[in-house]
Amino acid sequence: MFLAVSVLAGLLLSGLAVPLTALAGGGAKLAADSLDDIPADLETPTQSQRSVVLMADGSELATFYDENRVYVPLEDISTNMQDAQIAIEDHRFYEHGAIDFQGFGRALLKTLSGDTQGASTLTQQYVKLVRVETASVSGDAEAVRAATEVTLERKIIEARYAMALEERLTKDEILERYLNIAYYGDGAYGVEAAAQHYFGTSAKELTLGQSALLAGIVQNPVNLNPVNHTQRALDRRDVVLNQMVKWGMISEDTAAEAKKETFEPKQVTPTPNGCMASDYPFLCDYVRLTLLSDDMTSMGDTKEERANRLNRGGLTIQTLIDPVAQDSAEAAVALQVAPTDAAIATSVLIQPKTGLIVAMAQSRPDMGTGKGETYWNYNASKALGGAEGYQAGSTFKTFTIASALDQGMTPQKTYNAPGQMQFRGQTFKNCDGSFTFNQDYLLGNQYLRGYGTINMLKAAQNSVNTYFMQLIRDTGICSSIEMAQKAGVELASGDSLKTMQNYPSFVLGTADVTPISMAEAYATFANRGKHCNPIILESVETVEGANLEVPDANCKQVIKKDVADGVNYILQSVAEQGTGRPAAINDGRDEAGKTGTTNNATAVWYAGYTPELAGVAMIAVDKTNDYWEGRSQSLTGLRVKGGYLAGTGGGDAGLIWKAAMKSALRDLPKTSFTQPSDEILEGVKVKVPDVSGMSYNEAKETLEAAGFSTQRWGIYSNYSVGTFLGISPSGTATKFSTISLKVSVGPKPVAAEPEKEDEDKSSDSDKKDDSKKDDSKKDDKDDGD
Repeated sequence: MFLAVSVLAGLLLSGLAVPLTALAGGGAKLAADSLDDIPADLETPTQSQRSVVLMADGSELATFYDENRVYVPLEDISTNMQDAQIAIEDHRFYEHGAIDFQGFGRALLKTLSGDTQGASTLTQQYVKLVRVETASVSGDAEAVRAATEVTLERKIIEARYAMALEERLTKDEILERYLNIAYYGDGAYGVEAAAQHYFGTSAKELTLGQSALLAGIVQNPVNLNPVNHTQRALDRRDVVLNQMVKWGMISEDTAAEAKKETFEPKQVTPTPNGCMASDYPFLCDYVRLTLLSDDMTSMGDTKEERANRLNRGGLTIQTLIDPVAQDSAEAAVALQVAPTDAAIATSVLIQPKTGLIVAMAQSRPDMGTGKGETYWNYNASKALGGAEGYQAGSTFKTFTIASALDQGMTPQKTYNAPGQMQFRGQTFKNCDGSFTFNQDYLLGNQYLRGYGTINMLKAAQNSVNTYFMQLIRDTGICSSIEMAQKAGVELASGDSLKTMQNYPSFVLGTADVTPISMAEAYATFANRGKHCNPIILESVETVEGANLEVPDANCKQVIKKDVADGVNYILQSVAEQGTGRPAAINDGRDEAGKTGTTNNATAVWYAGYTPELAGVAMIAVDKTNDYWEGRSQSLTGLRVKGGYLAGTGGGDAGLIWKAAMKSALRDLPKTSFTQPSDEILEGVKVKVPDVSGMSYNEAKETLEAAGFSTQRWGIYSNYSVGTFLGISPSGTATKFSTISLKVSVGPKPVAAEPEKEDEDKSSDSDKKDDSKKDDSKKDDKDDGD
């Protein structure tokens, strides 16, 4: 030992450049300037801690960590634990300085003989652990090696840092840091995580036996892991208890009582890590990908830095995800479509006024590669875990309605809507101007039903294709695209919606979009034209209590309030009287919605909302399912968990939407939509072009160039058949309304004269009734005018 201390003195003199006498007292000031340049991490280390994601009620959605650690102050660590760790690692900790010469000499002899020996004081052990931790966080494998290799140089560095550290920190501060950074095996870092993991308790409540067990693990966390090597761990615990007796910390009787405690590996509570262990893995993964996205620069400049902050930063991440709404959304989906069905179903709910995502569910709720499992989030874009988009069908007619109202059309805008209509050769407008659509395009309504001349309300209620194709023809494809973009619609691929500008079928929902994008768009109308970005994060707080900046909903008025009110007015009628009736909540609150069905019913949708909540539900063919091999892909008649699908948005997806919304709205007020203005409902009066002296075709072209629709009106007259007789109304008319072009169909046919009855056979009352009938006919004619 004399030789060891002599060698030590020489090494310290050369390695530390300070007099040996300066090391004699534990509290002596070390004058050497070289001691002032210790790494800051040793004094104020940022120890890796697990981050937690919370739902609205404070329950955990998930935890993320590279090292499962929860830092706690010394006052929150039981004295049993403090004493046990000191007894087994450094019983003179509070008596000696940074270096215990007797212990250090013994360690030095072991090291010189090629056998590694742990540092002799808790302070030196702490230095080593911090060096390893710092190197691991930075990903410096060489630094990790240097901090753990068996060399004299490492011992000297640790001694040097330990001496400087004890000049800056108290013994209690060093002990606190040590107990929080030490590894206690089985993935538990720090005493708090270890207490939770092994015993389901806190560090503050650890018993003597539990404390001794944990303290003993530190020497060799792998071989003394009580889960895998229970008896070894218990034997080591007894050694710790014996040491505590030896150093006068406890009595032999107390130790004997503590030794009676057993350890049951089955009682261990693993701390879940990441989204695979979450009850809602896809919702969790959406949160995770949002935290790693470029929008979260507050967590780091690169994705790697943000991931490191998430897994090591001890963040508290608060969302406003409602677990009751989430459970209800998942139950609503699961009731209709099972994970192994040949279809997939989704539901997503958003708060219109905040953009916060309330719930997000899908028919395959488990992550994995097994049957009925997936790694894709069917609600999300590819950037946030999605697989692909889906055609949303007639839910896109809403954007053409908004475009029409914005341009001055009213809900009373009429078109003749036959069961089929050919649009080849008609003139449409893209973002560059007008173009002739030269493709053969014979468009039909469902069941080829003709509706005659109908207004926008009737067309929306029945989702009449031939009406809406005429509407987008006259309002412009680009105008509908821009309205959809303002509302928040994005292609699932990330491309611009304007890539669809040459396709009149845009109004029929042929663009591939995501459910969350459609929920976002319909929430904009619920919010009277104010768009909010969908957000999942309410706050992110650091361990120091600072709030990191999170993506803002950036709520902005993007559509005129009057226009949004008009859309709500029309879609409310769809929910009450139209194709949306099967989905109607019918709880006394205002609600609006639109159904959507694609060609061959490969996907069906319902997008609906109240002033407080918006959401969509979708069922789509799972193109990857073996069921479809050799079969035509269609949901119509497909058997799923909930029965046979009808292949309609209201009857299929609408049932999911209804169930999910009912629960989510349970505690929300029943507010009303704002009544549209007179200008939206009645339009604006404008001058009708003077067409006197023009031919029928000239008048038609002039009126349509002015934005009016035209229709042929055959009337009886003494003019020859086909003679153009003028227009009605003339002078002024509602902007974009329909002008009738009167054309003679010749004289009114003369009806055969009825047989004359004797006047005395007709009573006064009969004459009175005949008079009423004549007045009624006159009123009908007037109404028709």
